[in-house]
Amino acid sequence: METGKLTPKQLQNLVLRRLGKRRKDVLLPPGLGEDSAIIDFGEEVCVVATDPITGASGSIGKLAVHISCNDIAAAGAVPIGIQVCLLLPPDTGENEVRDIMQQIEDEASNLGIEILGGHTEVTGAVTQNVIVATALGRTKKDKFITSGGAKPGDYLVMSKGAGIEGAGILATDFSDLLFQKGLQSETIEEAKGFLDQISVIEEGKIGAGYGATALHDVTEGGILGAVFEMSSASDTGFTLREKDIYIPPAVGKICKALNLDPLKLISSGSMIFASPDPEKIIDALKEKGIKSSVIGKITSGKRQLERLDGSIENIDSAPRDELWSFLERNG
Repeated sequence: METGKLTPKQLQNLVLRRLGKRRKDVLLPPGLGEDSAIIDFGEEVCVVATDPITGASGSIGKLAVHISCNDIAAAGAVPIGIQVCLLLPPDTGENEVRDIMQQIEDEASNLGIEILGGHTEVTGAVTQNVIVATALGRTKKDKFITSGGAKPGDYLVMSKGAGIEGAGILATDFSDLLFQKGLQSETIEEAKGFLDQISVIEEGKIGAGYGATALHDVTEGGILGAVFEMSSASDTGFTLREKDIYIPPAVGKICKALNLDPLKLISSGSMIFASPDPEKIIDALKEKGIKSSVIGKITSGKRQLERLDGSIENIDSAPRDELWSFLERNG
């Protein structure tokens, strides 16, 4: 199989058919396009989400905290803590472990969450550092949001910009290559700064408070992957307009230099909102200094992207993330 996420068909056939006993207190079980589980705790619900970090090195601890907590935010909940499983190859030094844990502690402190435990192990089963983080959050029982709530006629709003996490990882881990490709140091430093924008906790609060019918943070597969997953969870179609999808200049330059499609590049820090009244969400985001725009609509028809030249591209499956393709080409 290819590196990256399983295809929706593989996920359905190999994983989602084998989930044990169905319990009444699990309000949202695993499903295509859903990144969190929702557990009934009476007046409140517990939201649980797990994510690995495998495609980054220099910022792995920082990413581990935010990526898992972003899934909690995408459910309209507030994260309270994370558990961390850290798997290290035998050649890892103590200073490297200390640096990773310092990143995790710093980001957890910034978000006001606690590190609840986990597991740390040196093993020959991995050739690079791997972190798997599980985040826990809470919200009122009548306030949680799922990816599967989008309805035909809802507008699709994107916060921040396409490909920001991927560009940040590439600028951090492959700066020498980008210099060789002719990129200026200012562009590379700007892209590194995107990794300071990867939290969507504020977006989650706004989505929950301003009428979003569905939320989905933009991770593997980029903007196209996130909208496809929301559409799959909601059993709907969609239309997207490439001309309306904001691509930060530094992302565009990096993608052009490396021959990557920014719409398929991992972009934690961006959130997709489905809403019948997008202006409320856009105005609320603007008040918090967060750029956003309408990029398309949820439909009852096909899943389609209108490219810049006016051609229509059918999106029949979740795209493979461009970061994985790049990493394979560059060892």
